[in-house]
Parts: sequence; structure tokens; C-alpha cells
Amino acid sequence: MKFLIVSDSHGSTKELFDLKKRHFEEVEAFFHCGDSELQQENETIEGMHIVRGNCDGEHAFPDEICKAYGKAIFYVAHGHLHQVKSTLLNIQYRAAEYGANIVCFGHSHIAGAEYIDGMLYVNPGSILLPRMRKEQTYAIIEIINTEAKVTFYDKAGTELPALGMTCELLS
Repeated sequence: MKFLIVSDSHGSTKELFDLKKRHFEEVEAFFHCGDSELQQENETIEGMHIVRGNCDGEHAFPDEICKAYGKAIFYVAHGHLHQVKSTLLNIQYRAAEYGANIVCFGHSHIAGAEYIDGMLYVNPGSILLPRMRKEQTYAIIEIINTEAKVTFYDKAGTELPALGMTCELLS
């Protein structure tokens, strides 16, 4: 199973439309980690699991989502309510309350993945306004049995191998 993770598109619909067109057939679900700055009725985000970020005026989006796909239990939040720019501890505690083993968040616009104490953390970066790298990024998490493989891509769909990682998911 594959899952597309995107964040911080800040009103841009072209990039989101391109991602859906490119990956629609191969992914189980699309997760948007907030700051879409779009209205819930916008057809570009139709079918996406989307949370509200600090720049979103749309209050119809939830602050957090938890979804299970077999042994992969996703906790998705923007991260501003968990101070992710300074620590992962707050979001770790919240995800643990849900029994999640994959945490997806945005807010910092910095792409990265790490595996800490049985929990996979993925920040897809920003598809529009990246920080710390020039590439506008998103991520795909592929689950094969108990293994999670995170692959990052630039907005054109070119893989960025230096950012990727693989780990064992604990249930």
C-alpha cells in the first residue's frame, strides 16, 4: 500500500492537481498536513484527508486525523498546535494516545523523515514554499508487510534519494 503525504500548499491548486493526476492510480490515500488555504468545496482537494493548519481559514477541516490501514496507523496534524518547530515530543504524545505508528505533519516546510522509539515521523516539506532545501517536496510512504519505505519527490515527480528511509513498523 502507498500513501501520498503533502503539506503547506498555501492556496496553490496546480501542484495538488498534478500530484493527484500523477499518483491517483497507485496510492491508497492522500493526506494533506494543512495550510492548503483552500475551501472544503474546492475540487482539487476532493478525496484528500486534510487537516487545518495555522494559515487555514476553513474551520470544516479537523485539527487532526487518525486512520488505520492494516498495521499502519497514521496520525496527521499540521503541527502548529504541537510546537513541531522545536520538539517532536508533543506530537509524539498525542499520536501515542491514538496508538499511531506513523506521524505526518507539516508547518516547518522542512522535508524529512525519522524513526524514533517505534514511531515513523514524516514531514513532506512544502509543495510550494520549501525551507532548508530548494526543492518543493512531497512524500510517498509505501507499506510492505511490516516495513515502511519513505520516498521524497520534488514537485515534478523526481525522486530525492538523500531524503528517503526505510524502517520496520511496530504494531
